Amino acid sequence: MDLSVIIVSWNVQDYLAQCLASLFANPPTCAFEVWVVDNSSTDGSLQLVQDQFPQVKIVKNLENVGFARANNQAILQGTGRHILLLNPDTRVKPGALQKLVEFLEAHPTVGAVGSRLLNPDGSLQVSCFPFPTLSRELWRMFHLDALHPYALYDMRRWKPFQPREVDVLQGTSLALRREALDQTGLLDESYFIYSEEVDLCYRLRKAGWRLYWVPQSEVIHYGGQSTQQVAARMFLYLYLTKLQYFRKHHGAQTARIYKLILLVASLARLGLSSLAWMEPPSRREHHLKLAGNYVRLLKALPGL
Repeated sequence: MDLSVIIVSWNVQDYLAQCLASLFANPPTCAFEVWVVDNSSTDGSLQLVQDQFPQVKIVKNLENVGFARANNQAILQGTGRHILLLNPDTRVKPGALQKLVEFLEAHPTVGAVGSRLLNPDGSLQVSCFPFPTLSRELWRMFHLDALHPYALYDMRRWKPFQPREVDVLQGTSLALRREALDQTGLLDESYFIYSEEVDLCYRLRKAGWRLYWVPQSEVIHYGGQSTQQVAARMFLYLYLTKLQYFRKHHGAQTARIYKLILLVASLARLGLSSLAWMEPPSRREHHLKLAGNYVRLLKALPGL
């Protein structure tokens, strides 16, 4: 088997159906298999897969075991020489999967490749970024990339059909060489959700593997369809896992400094939220919800 496609799903029946339909409408020309790992959905997702896509192999979890562990379950059972982690809230465009496989086949020193992600309206979506550092996180949290790209790549300036070597590839559509995973290990299951692909990309680069963004592979990504169901909890997970990443790869002192950055940035955001009453109702509601998330983060920080 050349490619094992793995889709981890949680209560996104309609998006999952659309993803699978696009995949089988635009399959790679190589031999491939498709796995759906269901994290205890209650919306009929599994029945839909069984009824409409009987060729798909299924892993049924009795509880939500998280993104990393669920992917690892299928990676261990799959037989592909390459593995594609694909979000259920995506639609693959013609040739998208084949281009990733071809790039891996043509470049034996490359351990992972990622697609060019597009918003539903066809505009460019962030699909790769530099490794997080304390300075980049501080820059990002104060939205300074609008002045000068530092925490993010300036992807708008990239040529749309020229692959580029990058640090981190989004796990939305991420193809991995199994040989590289055999060397570095699978996804770290201590990450429930978020930062697991950052951790994996860091380990791949540290082991000498190269990572490439391959824009010839285009995938439409609707974004956050699972996490939006528990948005407040996911906000905390986002920063918990970033802190976990810094502690694991850069030590306890770096993690302590990152907590200080989170403290300062959260207080600044809360201060600015007092101006929300001046905004239109829709934006006001968004900023007030965000302020609530930062309050929860501040309360959680001492125990992180």
